[in-house]
Amino acid sequence: MRKDRYSAIKLRKQNKSYNEISKILNIPKSTLVYWFSDKNWSKDIKNKLSARNVLSLKKRLGLINRIRTKKWEKWREGFRTEARKEFKKFLKKPLFISGINLYWGEGDSVLKNGNVRLSNTDHRMISIFVRFLINIVGVPKEKIKCTMILYPDLKEEKCKLFWSNMGGIPSSQFYKTQFIKGKHPTKRLENGICMIQVLSRGIKEKIMVWIDLLYKNI
Repeated sequence: MRKDRYSAIKLRKQNKSYNEISKILNIPKSTLVYWFSDKNWSKDIKNKLSARNVLSLKKRLGLINRIRTKKWEKWREGFRTEARKEFKKFLKKPLFISGINLYWGEGDSVLKNGNVRLSNTDHRMISIFVRFLINIVGVPKEKIKCTMILYPDLKEEKCKLFWSNMGGIPSSQFYKTQFIKGKHPTKRLENGICMIQVLSRGIKEKIMVWIDLLYKNI
């Protein structure tokens, strides 16, 4: 038997992996596999090492996730802090109050989806909310997207022109139109429903803080 094989056996029984033994003794990994792959005691060590590696990987992933969670929470808290500082300044602006009340009543309140989204059939509400996003929140106009929800008897291009004019959003920033089957049972929606959207978790954090502060100041 080769002398280095004795050393390899000794190291293997000390729960060393093939890679570790290969580095220590300068023996090709393929040789170690040939020597030990059919040995039950070596298979037991392999299973033990695999379990240890899985546990180590879980610990590392857990640490990474905790660091990432802490990082993103700090990032979100930055927006909440900024919102609290801005509130007193914006409170004197009618557009701020209008925009917050509109979102409070008509907007998407699910914070985790990061979607600042408001839908309505009233072009005045849509116009005010777009101006709120641009002039108060500071959203660039090109970041604002629109979606129309129409009944099939409405003309898509006519409705798109209407909402584009009312909201001041170019037709190129409209998502694919959603069509509802059938007609409205009691009221015809002449131009359908317009949905204004901005994808931003940070902005949504601020709006949710403003709504809460407005409620507490009423």
